[in-house]
Amino acid sequence: MTAHLVHGMGREEVPATWPPLDDIEVRRLLNRYRAALGPGDPDRATVAWRSPRPWSAAALVDVPGAHGALRLFVKRLPPGLRTPADLVVEHDLAALVRAGGIVVPDVLRDDTGASAVTAMAGTYEVQSAAPGLDLYRDVPSWQPYACPSHARVAGRALARFHRAAATFPAPARAAGPLVVSTAVVASADPCAALDRLFEARPALAAAVDPATVRRDFVRWHLPAVERVQPLLARCGVGWGHGDWHPSNLTWTAPGAAARVAAVLDLGLANRTAAVHDLAVAIERAGVDWLAPAGRVRADLPAVAALLRGYGDERPLTDAERAALPDAVRVAHVEYALSEVEYFAACARSPGDVTLAYRDYFVGHAEWFASPAGGDLLDAVRRAVSP
Repeated sequence: MTAHLVHGMGREEVPATWPPLDDIEVRRLLNRYRAALGPGDPDRATVAWRSPRPWSAAALVDVPGAHGALRLFVKRLPPGLRTPADLVVEHDLAALVRAGGIVVPDVLRDDTGASAVTAMAGTYEVQSAAPGLDLYRDVPSWQPYACPSHARVAGRALARFHRAAATFPAPARAAGPLVVSTAVVASADPCAALDRLFEARPALAAAVDPATVRRDFVRWHLPAVERVQPLLARCGVGWGHGDWHPSNLTWTAPGAAARVAAVLDLGLANRTAAVHDLAVAIERAGVDWLAPAGRVRADLPAVAALLRGYGDERPLTDAERAALPDAVRVAHVEYALSEVEYFAACARSPGDVTLAYRDYFVGHAEWFASPAGGDLLDAVRRAVSP
């Protein structure tokens, strides 16, 4: 069998860290979901497509039945990444935003009523396939939108998502691998918050020297954190998507006229702030981070379009407008450390630990200090100026 390839940390595809889902595994899993499948026959389920996303094993699965095939999305998360309780929070958030008019895939429950199960090789969730066209499914996450019109409708959809999620009451997730957070950047004492992060995450402390991280944090991140923290304190808190980029959306049609059909993957969602989540959306897909060193550039028209679309649906407050440029600058700080922990404790990939620290935790900050990074921050300021 040919090795399953997934997106690597650059433009090239690499062999998957996690074994891909196969027919035998999904049939065993789906036999736990007989009530939810109705006339569908789990013993004849087949994998139709495997996701190239690297953090887990996921696939579209067809389940034949008396009335045609049912298409599902099945994901297996590796041990140590998420527990069923973690996924239940995501599923509860999905239910809330769905009730608020956001199209997100339905989550199936097994025959015991559970929406996430630990079995066989990890923790599993089963969802209905999202409606719409997956136009970006082969595009790595850190790639810009295909056109400004896609960015604008994505901005509108993100604003609607924030409105729908505003009343979600769950507390913030604890720090861990692949978790978006503002525990440090929104703290009145960010260096102490960074120290607490290392105390709570021994795997992270074992992967990178805390003293080195503190030194680099003070040099590269602390000035922006000290500027943005008082503003974040005025912006309020709320749950965000955590990973808003074009391949986490489906679309109504090919081409520039497409609108957002559905929102995918709440795996990084957390209680942060709407302005921080908007900053994540700019940082994730407004910069071509996978370009060769020295040639990384922002897609300024797409960033402006994203912000116009967001403002069409949810105008920013004065505090959010003031906070956004520096929020963009620090959006990746805590997530980069969570990537370090993932590569060290889950994937056990020392080379990627180094890459995540050097190129993400430090490298993104270096880029924001460059002329190209300054151009992006200036563009954000212009786009949100009253």
